[in-house]
Amino acid sequence: MSKPSDSEGKPKREKRRYKALLIEYHQLYLFLLPAIAFYILFSYIPMYGVSLAFREYRFDKGLFFSPIANPWYKYFRSFYNYYNSWGIIRNTLVINFFKIILYFPMPIIFALMLNEVRSNRFKRAIQTVSYLPHFMSWVIAYVLIYQFLALDTGIFNEVRALWGQPKIFFTNDIQYFYPVMFISHIWKNIGFSAIIYLAALAGVDPELHEAATIDGAGRFRRMWHISLPSIRYTVAMLFILGLSQALSAGWDQIYLLRTPGNMRIADILDTYVIQVGLKEGQFGYASAVDLFKSVIGLTLIFITNSIVKKMTDKEIALF
Repeated sequence: MSKPSDSEGKPKREKRRYKALLIEYHQLYLFLLPAIAFYILFSYIPMYGVSLAFREYRFDKGLFFSPIANPWYKYFRSFYNYYNSWGIIRNTLVINFFKIILYFPMPIIFALMLNEVRSNRFKRAIQTVSYLPHFMSWVIAYVLIYQFLALDTGIFNEVRALWGQPKIFFTNDIQYFYPVMFISHIWKNIGFSAIIYLAALAGVDPELHEAATIDGAGRFRRMWHISLPSIRYTVAMLFILGLSQALSAGWDQIYLLRTPGNMRIADILDTYVIQVGLKEGQFGYASAVDLFKSVIGLTLIFITNSIVKKMTDKEIALF
């Protein structure tokens, strides 16, 4: 009887090795079960709802038995022919340019600066103050923003009135929408976004900083030549993942900030899906628009990943 070749025996050895690891670390794998169950129930099973984009949804038949739309691309064509479709896409891209491209380096800079603080008490205080806004809902955050920027009762306008300056309608004036949106986004998210970078910086070998200090490198040179290159893998990975949300501008913030005065530049894909899906009951049409957004995001992930793979080390790329 002939012995199995090495190519045939290798999969069996790998299978036995994985089985032995599963038995040895079974307690750790048990901790994964709640997370696995969560994603199966709330991420994978609901993916069947994507079929709504190709169905004529009827309340009496439900999701599973509603007939297929004729033609199947009916809702995609409807969105393409919608008079303001390209305006909504443009608004989404502009807002995401602020949130992804302009905002992306800010948590990195904040983490680098915070990493250089030597006083642990002061460092913990800054971290706590910067983290807190993230745990507020955008509804609470908007109430605070309104208390500062309201036309009649806002603190900022009250101070301007004391100085004899005219009041500004920040929440309704179209020229102030982008600054209010961007600054509030930074205030709410920068502290929490910096956590991953701080964790990566904690793993940098301190001997590298000591050697650079002996060679005469100052704090900023050490940040540029040691700290930043040491977290380049984390930066690249988060940038690729961030681009997956290129057409998801954060509906909760924008939905609260948009008003009749700034609607022309504040109406985005997410708010449009909420409008036509939940308010008007066009579930199939809303699903098609949301699917279009998801496909564009997935495409951007693959494109960015291939660019990163060609321009940098292959280990940085996700796949």
